[in-house]
Amino acid sequence: MNFPENLKYTKEHEWVAIEGDIATVGVTDFAQGELGDIVFIEIETQGQTLSKDDTFGTIEAVKTVSDLFMPLSGEIIEFNNHLENEPEAVNNAPYTNGWMIKIKLSNPSEIDSLLDVSAYKALIGH
Repeated sequence: MNFPENLKYTKEHEWVAIEGDIATVGVTDFAQGELGDIVFIEIETQGQTLSKDDTFGTIEAVKTVSDLFMPLSGEIIEFNNHLENEPEAVNNAPYTNGWMIKIKLSNPSEIDSLLDVSAYKALIGH
């Protein structure tokens, strides 16, 4: 399993890459493995400003549908449109082509509440 050290993580198995006041968000390699084959991603919150822990969309796999939660407060400024036609990119490349949204942060101090790679590995017992 892959856990890039330069990323932050959430207890909901999302990864966050921070660049200035923009956060790119996706699900972890662990999460996509647990979900199985991903068949659909629904995100209808682009342009909305949401709070940390709000639901920003859903991810549908063959066997389940799961909510996606905001790791940080802010405005969803971009959705990875590539996922509309190729949701399997989340399975194949969760940290690159499988990213989901970009957030313009409204409260950068929330970054401190995210997990580093060692805390995330401990969470999943790895």
